[in-house]
Amino acid sequence: MIFVNSMSDLFQDEVPESYITRVAATMRLARWHTYQVLTKRSGRLQELLAAPLREAAADAHIWWGVSVEDRKYGLPRIADLQRAPAAVRFLSVEPLLEDLGELPLRGISWVIVGGESGPRARPMKEEWVLSIREQCEAANVPFFFKQWGGVRKKATGRVLRGQTYEGFPKRVRNPTLSAGLRRQHALEIESGELVQLGI
Repeated sequence: MIFVNSMSDLFQDEVPESYITRVAATMRLARWHTYQVLTKRSGRLQELLAAPLREAAADAHIWWGVSVEDRKYGLPRIADLQRAPAAVRFLSVEPLLEDLGELPLRGISWVIVGGESGPRARPMKEEWVLSIREQCEAANVPFFFKQWGGVRKKATGRVLRGQTYEGFPKRVRNPTLSAGLRRQHALEIESGELVQLGI
């Protein structure tokens, strides 16, 4: 399982579309891995998944997600994600900064929840987490509780009401290509010559 651009955002405005399509081509090719692609740029995600990344969007080994930290900025991203033609959609509700109320979970495959960590971490209330967990249970959406966070996140841990929640969407298992084919396709992607993967 690979978290793509874990310290950046693949859909950030300055990232060229040509680069994003090469990343997607690589993920489509190396389909024996599961990829998690998370963004705050939900509008660009929706736009690209509907056109140049449509084939990658349909692949169940690539999971597309948006950050949902609050009502003002986070909740609108969910609608963009739901409009995107993705096989697997997820929400990263981290850091959870306030009560989000009722979440629109139609078409969502997974929800991750976690508190903010670091020296200036804002607190997360248990009732906010419980509300999301209950909504996920009612909608049959896998729920993953990542952490309480705080200044000392190791000390606060990730146990919620005496239980660890580690829900995941179903992962597809695809065969690994031979070393020769992997090398050939990698060179084609690098040179920009790979037009159709035919997978």
